[in-house]
Amino acid sequence: MDLAQKIRVVEDFPKKGISFKDITTLLKDKEAYHYTVDTMVKICKEMGAEIVVGPEARGFVLGAPVAYGLNTGFVLVRKPGKLPAETVRYEYELEYGTDVLEIHKDAIQPGQKVVIVDDLLATGGTALAVTKLVEKLGGIVVGILFVMELRYLNGRKTLEGYNVHSLIQYER
Repeated sequence: MDLAQKIRVVEDFPKKGISFKDITTLLKDKEAYHYTVDTMVKICKEMGAEIVVGPEARGFVLGAPVAYGLNTGFVLVRKPGKLPAETVRYEYELEYGTDVLEIHKDAIQPGQKVVIVDDLLATGGTALAVTKLVEKLGGIVVGILFVMELRYLNGRKTLEGYNVHSLIQYER
């Protein structure tokens, strides 16, 4: 299936010069959504995933069904103040400022093989922050899996040394 054909491209959103890749059109297409999840499950099995981690919000929409398909658990990574129990946090740099992500302190067991699932690899900053959270808890990141990758933003360079996969690559 040509998944790129299922992604709506919106020019000049959220600002002029940006070519926004809208995954909602893929998600509402039952065959494309099932194919995407099934393909991600297959890749994660090959990586030996024992648990799936997904950052909010689209990482939830993709990571949870992947975890279900793998018969593993699913772990949420959220913005500060959204998780109810004790958390660990990771602060990371953005183009203009910083951001913070959190994970429950008991979410990952030391030595556990983790796959991170999200919708988009752009610059790689969010994915790197998630890997650092997993590693802080002693987890082993065996893979990072995305639906889409904007290759021209060089996110793989940020994630150098990690096993990175994407189902769709955009050169521009």
